[in-house]
Amino acid sequence: MWRKEEPKSPGVAEPVMPPSAAIPQPSTPSNAPAAAVGSPLPVSPRAAACISQGIRIKGEITGKEDLFVDGTLEGKLDLGNHSCTVGPNGKVKADITAREVIIRGNVDGKVDAAERVQLWNTSRVSGEVRTERLAIEDGAVLRGKVEAGKPHGRSAETTLNNSAAKTEKSKPGSLDASSRAAAI
Repeated sequence: MWRKEEPKSPGVAEPVMPPSAAIPQPSTPSNAPAAAVGSPLPVSPRAAACISQGIRIKGEITGKEDLFVDGTLEGKLDLGNHSCTVGPNGKVKADITAREVIIRGNVDGKVDAAERVQLWNTSRVSGEVRTERLAIEDGAVLRGKVEAGKPHGRSAETTLNNSAAKTEKSKPGSLDASSRAAAI
């Protein structure tokens, strides 16, 4: 639609629009995966940093913001109180420590999340998983040790381990109910 230009006042600076704002961005429905709509990279909307599909990193990564990994990562990843998302093309062979870990790709290593670990149906995890809450979709593969739930105090864990050791010493080959849970 044509609109007549308004006269400019002398001495008033005209606002400058950043180049990225001039390019129309594709919009995706909030519940549809970005890859299905045609976007080349399904990035988490909260992720401030991204390791894209063609990137390979070896070493130790620490950060203080959310991270999306869709490339290859080997080593150690520590995000403290932030979120880590491993994309569908992500191949991570590292120990991951974060507040929340969402896995869509492959992870081989220890995953330690303070709040939550979510495994999508495309995920393949091999190693230890320790978290307060664990969500596993149908089709996800998880091989290894899992510790889920609120962390117990040191004294409760020590008591459980000591009672299991005493039971095993007193009656070889038999376990009581409390040590059976620890053995599983």
